[in-house]
Amino acid sequence: MSLRSQLLKGILDGCILAVIEKEPVYGYELSKKLQNAGLKDVSEGTIYPVLLRLQKNSYIRGEMQPSESGPNRKYYYLTDTGREALREIAMEWEEIVIPANFLLKMGDSK
Repeated sequence: MSLRSQLLKGILDGCILAVIEKEPVYGYELSKKLQNAGLKDVSEGTIYPVLLRLQKNSYIRGEMQPSESGPNRKYYYLTDTGREALREIAMEWEEIVIPANFLLKMGDSK
């Protein structure tokens, strides 16, 4: 597994919760939003197991809704538990990324 894949695996839950917090989305739409944000290697096949885990942990809930173009789609909504988890993930991320950026960029000052 590449370093990028390992790093992404560690923060993907938070990224998915952040997208769903903005508005309910279905799987394909979610993968497109992640890709448009710069996470080009996140496919539908990558996110569905994460969605199942987030749903099992009660961070999101799924609801089938009619689609204007085809069969019904399962839209995902953030729960109160999911909002709290997202806040915690964001806080933990800041506690890691700020010192990591500082340390990694120290080499640039030489």
